[in-house]
Amino acid sequence: MEVKEKAKIVVTVASLVAVTVLFVTEYRRRRSHRRKQIFPLSSCYLHSEMRPQFGFKRVLADNSYSEFKHLKLDDASSSSEKASNCHHPYESEITVLLENTQIEFGFLRGECSLEMSDSYVWVETESQLKELAEVLAKEKVFAVDTEQHSWRSFLGFTSLIQISTHEEDFLVDTIALHDAMSILRPVFSDPNICKVFHGADNDVLWLQRDFHIYVVNMFDTAKACEVLSKPQRSLAYLLEAVCGVATNKLLQREDWRQRPLSKEMVEYARTDAHYLLYIADALTAELKQLATEDSSSPDDKFHFLLEASRRSNMTCLQLYTKETEDFPGSAAASSIIYRHLNGHGDTSTISLNAEELVRKICAWRDLMARIHDESTRYVLPDQAVVALACKQPTTTEDIYGTIAHTDLATESSPSLNSSVQSPYPVICSHLDDIYQMILNKLAKLDDILPLVLKKCLGTNGTCPISVFNYSLLLNFKTKLSSHSAPKQNGHKNFKQFTRKASRELFVKKFSCKAPVYHNCRIYANDGRLLCYCDKRKLEWYLNRGLAKLVEEDPPAIMLLFEPKGRPEDEGNDFYIQTKRNICVGCGEGKHYLRYRIIPSCYRVHFPEHLKSHRSHDIVLLCVDCHEVAHAAAERYKKQIATEFGIPLFVRRVLDSKEAQGTSSLTEDESMVNSEDAGVSPLHLRSAAMALLRHGNRMPSSRREELLQIVKMYYGGRDISEDDLERALLIGLSPHERRRRERKQGVSLKHSAEVARLDKQENDENNDGEGPADSEKIMNVERSTVADDSGDGGTSEGDGATELNDAQCNGNTLHQQNSKLSLLGHGPHGKQIVEYLLREYGEDGVRDFCQRWRKVFVDAVHPRHLPGGWNVSHSGRRDFGEFSVYNPTKRLSTE
Repeated sequence: MEVKEKAKIVVTVASLVAVTVLFVTEYRRRRSHRRKQIFPLSSCYLHSEMRPQFGFKRVLADNSYSEFKHLKLDDASSSSEKASNCHHPYESEITVLLENTQIEFGFLRGECSLEMSDSYVWVETESQLKELAEVLAKEKVFAVDTEQHSWRSFLGFTSLIQISTHEEDFLVDTIALHDAMSILRPVFSDPNICKVFHGADNDVLWLQRDFHIYVVNMFDTAKACEVLSKPQRSLAYLLEAVCGVATNKLLQREDWRQRPLSKEMVEYARTDAHYLLYIADALTAELKQLATEDSSSPDDKFHFLLEASRRSNMTCLQLYTKETEDFPGSAAASSIIYRHLNGHGDTSTISLNAEELVRKICAWRDLMARIHDESTRYVLPDQAVVALACKQPTTTEDIYGTIAHTDLATESSPSLNSSVQSPYPVICSHLDDIYQMILNKLAKLDDILPLVLKKCLGTNGTCPISVFNYSLLLNFKTKLSSHSAPKQNGHKNFKQFTRKASRELFVKKFSCKAPVYHNCRIYANDGRLLCYCDKRKLEWYLNRGLAKLVEEDPPAIMLLFEPKGRPEDEGNDFYIQTKRNICVGCGEGKHYLRYRIIPSCYRVHFPEHLKSHRSHDIVLLCVDCHEVAHAAAERYKKQIATEFGIPLFVRRVLDSKEAQGTSSLTEDESMVNSEDAGVSPLHLRSAAMALLRHGNRMPSSRREELLQIVKMYYGGRDISEDDLERALLIGLSPHERRRRERKQGVSLKHSAEVARLDKQENDENNDGEGPADSEKIMNVERSTVADDSGDGGTSEGDGATELNDAQCNGNTLHQQNSKLSLLGHGPHGKQIVEYLLREYGEDGVRDFCQRWRKVFVDAVHPRHLPGGWNVSHSGRRDFGEFSVYNPTKRLSTE
């Protein structure tokens, strides 16, 4: 009986196992079949989808990591062209317009009807484009607007250009004519033809990016609104206020690639350009009227008009650049981590894993967007990246479900008519990549991305090669290798790795933690723009009731008093230009540091009215450009030291209290009267520190050697422990001395004086622009200062001024509480400035500043300096009643 029951149990179990195996097998087969239907991994969706931009034969800005190359006109003939990155090809023509604005501002010829007819010219063939160029060449002025598409493109491209003359409206199909658009280049660069835009900051860059078309001679109606202090500056506002025309700005987000355009889109496109000439004419009339009412002299009647024209043409000087990153997708990953993951409040290990996965997915997304020429939002929205990183699904079905259920409502599509099913096509074609990244958590991006690129574009790749992505095969490996950790070559690679780690630490510690330029505006009480500034300056005026807020985004104020001067009166166009938060050298935007072109060791001793314009000579540089600029500055300091005969460092110091008694010393101690009197401040502090810490345990010979060094400072007399304590403070700045006292819990008699000098030093060095001078963070050569640093002395007639009672061959009688640090270049800078002021006056200081600017330009070759920046900048300035630099105000506050 028992045997039969056991047999039944065995049969039952075997049956269950068999059924289970069959069920699992069938389930896996169906799941695999469904997965293959949903995710056709062997083929890319681009094989079956035709994109308009894939018909372009040549693109000037591809999706690779190489820099954009601007047009360069050959000096011998304007028709000979080649690529360049250095200068604006029409800089000289635009500069002439800025310096001599002599434009006839007649935007309309005779009567103008505000009614827009139904007729317009659709330009879609090369012959039509040539005819349009001939028509525009005969005009004195024409209006321009552009429509862009960025949703289904990595960098975006111009889909339509609208051009209006007095007689006709032209719609140029830039998709069909992409490769022939250079035909319009001559008329856009002709300085005798005025081009009217509205808000052209992006338009001029897009025309450069797509067609190498550079705008020369422009009138921007948005700039005119700025000068007139209009309550709003949008084109929709002007159309309604000036022309009585309402427009639907939502049409701007339509898919402008579609052909033919809908009737509503055609009307919208025509409207943006058709009324611009009428609007420009109305605004210039207001500018002339304002000038007439405000001017006391007839010569100033066109002042406001010329100001609007000058600001417009400054926009023309902008140059298009590709955004650069240290590693693919790193900027997007940092933004997502900051905006989303930090908001979850999860500080556990899972959060750290999620951050790493975000970086991997963003790098992959960036590469996929470049390969397929899609926007990163189209490839995978930020919300989907966050969901994948937090949930970390372990199967392709779960990945699919996570993406599909991501709330895409906040991801606004640029087209009202187009919709994209989730997951997006790129994900469906390459879902296995994300699966492998989540599954293999230890895999490094340096290993993953080359494999993905090879699978997509290599031999038998799944994705088609196009003019947008073929360069990725050439420079992607270089892009990665320049940022990857070393794997071979032992000691050499270890040094490279430590250098990279040191660089990253430096960037994290010293780079600006927030945008430097807020581009807030300050207007005079007559509505003229005075300058761009940060929010703190606006708040300073508002809190004191000296201004009123006229705009909130971006903030702008109008002063309630008459300012002392105007930037244009002082020749300072630099201060009425917007500034970008990027490195002025290479365009790096991920990190940057403030760099003082004129070192603080000199500038701190300038007269107040010469150093108040400090923002002109403080620029943003990335770490690499900062290093180049700093090295050049250090070399030039040495050159200046040789030229003026004033040593960079104080070679020897002597206690001024003991110097008077040296005549009564013994023969051995009479050295203080010789040319080698005193001791190096660095050696003095080192010797005093060693004696205090280890004096009792030192060999007698070494102890005596160090005692002699300290005695040389005190004139050869015997020293006590208090003297050693005092010697530790020699050469330190007040801030360093005070910090040392606090650390030791000591309050010396001169502590109050040190605190006062510390505050005074900070007020003079810290100008509100950021970290102190670059020497404080970059100079690592101070430890090389020694007694035998050379003669380098100056005779009485060589221009070396007296410092702290006595100066000879770089030797100084040191007084306690001197606010100058003797370990740096402070005394050298003080003597240089005093000499320049004594011998050449303020003109000598201005020439000195220009020399430093030229050193900076020659070393860094900056390509992204703000408009109006000039080596010859004068810095001359008078101070108004409320200026913090007003000498009377400063004396009263003290």
